[in-house]
Order: sequence, then structure tokens, then C-alpha cells
Amino acid sequence: MSASDRSAAFRVVLAIEIWERFGFYGMQAILLLYMVQKLGMNDTQANMLWGSFAAITYAAPVVGGWLGDRVLGSRRTMVVGAIVLASGYLLLGGMTGNAHSLFLGMAVIAVGNGLFKPNSCNTVNLIYRDQEQTLDVAFTIYYMSVNIGSTFSLVLTPWLQQTYGWAVAFASCGVGLVLGIVAYFIRRRRLDGIGTAPDFNAVPIRHGFVISAAILAAIAVIVRILESSSIQGMLVMASGLMIMAAWVVLYVRAAAHERPGLKIIYLLTFEVALYFVFYQQMVTSLTLFTLRNVSKDFTLMGLHLFSMSAGQFQAFNPLWIMLGTPLLIAVYKWLGRRDADISIAGKFVIGFACVTLSFVIWWVCTHLCAGDHVSPWWMLFGYGPLSIGELMLNSLGLAAIARYVPPRISAFMAGCFYVLIGFAMYVGSMVANMAAIDNAGERGTDAAQTLVIYGTLFRNLAFVAGTATLAFALLLPLVRGWERANAAARAGQQG
Repeated sequence: MSASDRSAAFRVVLAIEIWERFGFYGMQAILLLYMVQKLGMNDTQANMLWGSFAAITYAAPVVGGWLGDRVLGSRRTMVVGAIVLASGYLLLGGMTGNAHSLFLGMAVIAVGNGLFKPNSCNTVNLIYRDQEQTLDVAFTIYYMSVNIGSTFSLVLTPWLQQTYGWAVAFASCGVGLVLGIVAYFIRRRRLDGIGTAPDFNAVPIRHGFVISAAILAAIAVIVRILESSSIQGMLVMASGLMIMAAWVVLYVRAAAHERPGLKIIYLLTFEVALYFVFYQQMVTSLTLFTLRNVSKDFTLMGLHLFSMSAGQFQAFNPLWIMLGTPLLIAVYKWLGRRDADISIAGKFVIGFACVTLSFVIWWVCTHLCAGDHVSPWWMLFGYGPLSIGELMLNSLGLAAIARYVPPRISAFMAGCFYVLIGFAMYVGSMVANMAAIDNAGERGTDAAQTLVIYGTLFRNLAFVAGTATLAFALLLPLVRGWERANAAARAGQQG
């Protein structure tokens, strides 16, 4: 495949991914606030429901990856997932204002994400499978571009909610993805020749019925899970243990030349999962901190510039990603020209240092605040390092799968990658509950009190992130040894 053909195929996947991110992040911007402000849930209930939803949403890609590898094909499963996701967002738009309708919409979204996410990433892997030198750059561009969709939706959806209500805001997420699906079908021929083996075979009608029935059954099961907090916790913990067990089986059965790569990807996936404990704070504790203790008015030298709602502050994350991506690409290319590339493991250490800096910034702002509401500029600058850390960790985690995992299990490992992210986000919700304000008589809802509560949480998170940075830096010599063994094994295979 020529470079121009790869670029054309890449743009098709990119377009539908941008609209998928538009829908998901638009929903994310307002869903927790909907639970607290519309449904009247307390912080603990809302945080853990979001954490459970995130865990299920990110666990579902294991099955979706298997379907893409073995049954439908990655490209075909990606499209089915997009259609299911759009249906879920439109269902949220038609909610009747009760928890049961919320659970149904969330269940459909979780299933759709499970079908879409691992297969969209794997399709990019397939496009650039034999282009090692451009793989990191391709995934960094991919990661930046999909954040275009999330930036607009994180700003637009809260505005629609405040102006036209919850239903219109949720429905806009589905309408955007419908546009993305239409665009895909117009340009799908550019992906001819790209896909896993099942993509090039017809799907028997009976298989179509079975898969449709399985999707409906999965939605019903997830609704039941979301209704029960005890079931949620048990299943999330079980999913983490199952992934660990699957990894052990894969390692034992793997050929000797595959094992160094598997050890590398196991460690890097753990590091990415740990990052998402911190990332989860954007949706939970940081959003509620912004709601209660952050001024919404941006001023400069006494001049009022603009105002933002609590949900819109999450848009700083993709904004910083778009600003930081060109800089990182330039640095990667500059290092590449000098044969001084930083390993993926080294980039992960830098990423955790960035995470540490973000929570130090937010901890410090709670101490320097003259009143009980901090300046919104602290939030803007605090999101910067956290977002650069995401670029160093999450986007390159996808590239690491393509680099270190055998092609026969790449989609499955992409699914495992997302399961552990979901597990970490559930843990992140548990961490956010350290600052939950559920009982006015016990914890207090006065802004001065909540400022101290959130400051303590941010201090603890900064300490944990700093400790992780040091630990992963000390492991770098070990990882370099694994990388040398993996390179030698691949060279022997090619020879």
C-alpha cells in the first residue's frame, strides 16, 4: 500500500473517530452533573455510578475485539459499534428524567463502545502495521485529531444543556455521530484491503441474528448491573482478575520470541491504567470542585473576558492535547534525526511527572486562595501537564500494542488495554469519594470547608503520582533489557 493510500484510509477512520469522540465527551461533560443536579443523587452515588459505567464501557472492548478478530472483522465491527453508540446517545436525549431510563441509555452506549473502540484502533494498527518509524507519529496525530471532536462537544453540550435543556444536549451527541457514520459510508472504499480476515468474508444471516440477540442480551444485563451497586463492585473486581489470568495464560502459551514483548506491554498497560485513576478525577472530583469552589468568570487585569460552566472546564483537556501534539511531534522528529529517540517506557515516566505537576498546581491553588473560590486560571494551567501526560501515556499505549504484541492477538490486547482502563476509572471514582460531599451535617457544604476537602485530595494524589514517577524511572533499565531481547527475537524471526 502506498503512502497516499495509507493516508486516505487513515483519514476515513479518523473522521468517524472524531464524531464518536464528539458524542462520548459531550455526554461525559454533563452526565455526572445530570445525576447530581437533575436526579438528585449525592456525590458518592454519582461518582460510583459513573465509575461503574466507565468500567463496563472500557471492559466491553474485550468482546468487541474478539468479534473483530474472529467473527465480523475489525472494520465491520467498528461500524456496527458506531451505529449502536448513536442509538445510545439518542436514547439519552429521550430520557424521562428517571434513573431507569438513564441506565438503559448508558447500557447501550457501553455496548456500542465495546464494539467500536478496539476495532477503530486496530484498523489504524493495520494501516501502519509495517511502518514502525511512523507509528508513534501516526498515533499521536490520531490522538490529537480525535480531540478536535471532544473539544467542541465539551464546550457545546453544556451550553446546549443550559440553553435548551438536558434532552437537546444529549441528543446532539447522537446527531453528530450519525453524521460521522454517513461520511464513513460515502468514503468507505478507501479502506478496501484494510481489515482482519473476517472483513473479507460474507457474514451468514444466522450469525447476524445471533450477534443482534447477543447485543440486546448484553444491554439487558448491563442495565441490571447499573441498578445494583453491589453487583457493580463485584464484577469490576472480577474483570481485573480475569484480565490478569488471561495474561498469564497468554504468556505461558506464547512462543519464546513473543515473551519479551508481552512483558513490556503488560508493564506499560499497568502504567496507563494507573494514569486513568488520575484522569477519572476530571469527570468526578475536579468537576465537582469546579462546581463548588472555582470562579466561572475569566478576568485579566480587571477586564472580564468570558464565563464557563462547570462542565465546560473539561474542554481544557482536549484543548491542551491539540496544542501539545504539534510540539511533541516536532520533538519526536528532532530526536529521530539524531538517533536519540526516547523509548515508550521513558515517555511514560515523563508523562507521570506531568501528572504529578498538575495535582501539585491544584493543591497549591487551594492554599493560595484568598477566599473560598479559586481563580479559573488555575484550572486552565493545571489541565496542561495532565493533558501532556495523557499524550505521553494513553496515545502511545496504543502504539505499544502495535509494536510489541503479535498481530494474531492485537485486537484482543487492545480490548484488555481498555478493560484495565475501566478498572482504573472505577478505582478513580472510589478515590474521588474521599472528597464526596454527601451529608451537609457531617461534612458540610460551605465553600470554605469543601475547599479544604478538595485540597487534601489533590495533595494525596500529587504524592501518589510522584511516587509512581520515581518507581517507573527505576524500572527503566529492566525495560530496556526486555526491549533488546524483543528486538533480537524479531530480527531472528525476520531472518
